[in-house]
Amino acid sequence: MIKRDHDKTCLFVLDTNVLMHDPTCIFRFQEHDVFLPMVVLEELDQGKKGMSEVARNVRQVSRFLDQLLCNADKQEIDAGLALGPVSSGGGGLIAPAAGRLFFQTQPMDLKLPVALPGSGADNNILGTARALHDLRPERQVIIVSKDINLRIKAAVLGLPAEDYANDQVLDDAALLYTGVEQLPDAFWSDHSKAMDSWKEEGRTRYRIGGPDIANWYPGECLYSDDGTRFEAIVREKPSTDEAVIEVVTDYRTPRHNVWGINARNREQNFALNMLMDPDLDFVTLLGTAGTGKTLLALAAGLAQVLDRSLYKEIIMTRITVPVGEDIGFLPGTEEEKMTPWMGALMDNLEVLARPEGGDWARAATHELLKSRIRIQSLNFMRGRTFLNKYIILDEAQNLTAKQMKTLITRAGPGTKMVCLGNIGQIDTPYLTETSSGLTYVVDRFKRWPHGGHITLMRGERSRLADFASEKL
Repeated sequence: MIKRDHDKTCLFVLDTNVLMHDPTCIFRFQEHDVFLPMVVLEELDQGKKGMSEVARNVRQVSRFLDQLLCNADKQEIDAGLALGPVSSGGGGLIAPAAGRLFFQTQPMDLKLPVALPGSGADNNILGTARALHDLRPERQVIIVSKDINLRIKAAVLGLPAEDYANDQVLDDAALLYTGVEQLPDAFWSDHSKAMDSWKEEGRTRYRIGGPDIANWYPGECLYSDDGTRFEAIVREKPSTDEAVIEVVTDYRTPRHNVWGINARNREQNFALNMLMDPDLDFVTLLGTAGTGKTLLALAAGLAQVLDRSLYKEIIMTRITVPVGEDIGFLPGTEEEKMTPWMGALMDNLEVLARPEGGDWARAATHELLKSRIRIQSLNFMRGRTFLNKYIILDEAQNLTAKQMKTLITRAGPGTKMVCLGNIGQIDTPYLTETSSGLTYVVDRFKRWPHGGHITLMRGERSRLADFASEKL
């Protein structure tokens, strides 16, 4: 973050990628003004075609600009347009900002070094910002870009540049809600007089009061490390200083296995309790590689689809972002095209499909599981409604907040959605740990009584994988 001059009002020069990332960004700068270079409008025109999320965002930006310009004459455009209100396209209005929107309406002397000719789009934006700095010394001209290299070049030239921060959920990923809280050693003695207990559907519940529970959230997991192995989940928060908690099932014991799988640590036990709870419609699991996210979600899904018949089938999907170079065109149907991306599913099916009876029984079980699991692409989710489905979204850290909203709003009655991811492994350009769609939903759903979140801390894959995760 650059140092702001509070004696000057800011003029923010927006890069194209900011508009492509958030179509409403021009309304997010409060009392400050926004400037769009002509090269940005040209790049928007080049990116408007297609069915991708970026193309849809570009078309939405064009609609916003069209609404702002529709009744303005040339003199008003040169003087700067008032920002909003405009139609959001979903029946609502975008709240107006106090600043104004300026366009590049005249040629500018870019004054760039010989090594940075202004013919390139990024260099053109740099030159425009430098020219504005000279033309309007009373303003603090700041470039806003999601492109790190553009910000580096701006810093080298002495031009203030910032990342677009409005999409950041948190200032630091370390502040992200973990879904778990340890009770102090004296908790039970301090609350023994302000506590009621009873049985509900075979489970023990406690009603607890006190000022120290104000920061608890519905669905938050609690544990005591005083030797009692007490583990519970917050079911209700009737008021700030009152909560109803329920003792969880211990899935670490063999008699409480889920499709042959037992929890190996406390966080996995909490995760299985959330995954097996039909009252929780939305569950998010965060964790590094090997913490068991996919295996737990898949085992819980199979138990509820095949054993309990709570859901009709499992739908598994993920965004198709490669780790390395793209391998090119993939032939076949939608499911066949998605199969190479679903290696985690296939690996975990091998673990779950291990019945006694030899190869024939194993093959029959594998075919049964495949018949109740559908693989679908995120590209075709818009407009759909899923009824009584168990949906697993893998690698959710690579989705934007808007993509997460598009997917979650597809859920119909009786559907449970499970989002898995590791915000330390983001492969999508312009997304960070603090702006990922997975971070966004974890933070926004933590107060909803029908949602749950847990961060898995311990790797259980192998000692090799654990050592690599820690040291590499």
